[in-house]
Amino acid sequence: MLPVRMLIHTISLAAVFVIVATTPSTAQEQAWMEGAGYLQLIDRLDRPQDGYCLDIIGSGQHIRFDLPLIAHNCKEGLYADEAVKLEKNGYIRFPAYVKCATVAGLNGRALPGTALMVRECGEVIPFMDAEKLQKFRLRKDGMVELGGSGLCLTVGRISESTFSPDHRWRALFVEACEEADPARSRWRFIIPGR
Repeated sequence: MLPVRMLIHTISLAAVFVIVATTPSTAQEQAWMEGAGYLQLIDRLDRPQDGYCLDIIGSGQHIRFDLPLIAHNCKEGLYADEAVKLEKNGYIRFPAYVKCATVAGLNGRALPGTALMVRECGEVIPFMDAEKLQKFRLRKDGMVELGGSGLCLTVGRISESTFSPDHRWRALFVEACEEADPARSRWRFIIPGR
């Protein structure tokens, strides 16, 4: 018969083993990270230390796919809510969620000032032909244009704090490329650590 202390220790170790054995391995959890990076605004505006990145509102278990995408100060490391892959077919895909950046247009067309959201890649539902609103091109001048529409990804003129006074966000929308302020509409794709 084991002493009570030893029995509790043995049970605790067994519980830890079960948790570790049923939790996906680090390699499985981080498979989405392969080739992923940030879409970062080239001009850092009021965030000289980290700049702004494309971001899904929320974090962890509280990701909000029902709210528009924003530009949020870039986080150190690679976070699922900011990590994207620029695919050859034009998708800006969030690999951790297998969803794509989508201009919130109607029947496959968008207007200047339209926000972006995250939708299923290639989704076609009434009033939303997402495929036409998900094809982007990173131009040589750094602007990200929606599939030949003449509309480019742009951030708002002002920023505001999030839940933390150390973090800031800006509105994200499309604007006529020739009218967009280059400081708020030129982007680069970067992979942290490279």
